[in-house]
Amino acid sequence: MTNDTRFDAAVYNSVGLLPAVIQQWDTGEVLMLGWMDQEALRRTVTEGRVTFWSRSRQEYWRKGDTSGHAQYVHSAALDCDNDTLLVRVDQVGVACHTGTRTCFDGRELDVVAMERPAK
Repeated sequence: MTNDTRFDAAVYNSVGLLPAVIQQWDTGEVLMLGWMDQEALRRTVTEGRVTFWSRSRQEYWRKGDTSGHAQYVHSAALDCDNDTLLVRVDQVGVACHTGTRTCFDGRELDVVAMERPAK
């Protein structure tokens, strides 16, 4: 862990994790959601590569170390409640472990779409 006060504002869930939305920095495309503890957050903002905490493997993993599909950090920001992180990255290759560009490709739900009411 770290004593760096930059991370003090982050609010982690009951198991010490913070959801991190990963977004392509230049297009705004939402790529994936991962989980970070304080150490993964520290590594991400100080090393310039996205690091997550793997809930299934119970270990840190830096995106791209085994696949080559790395995420290079451009910026990071906490939301207004400090309980969600937005990381803007330059994604190399695909973001999803299934081989798709984003974790949201081909998974659209049928919704009732509405237009904004006229003023």
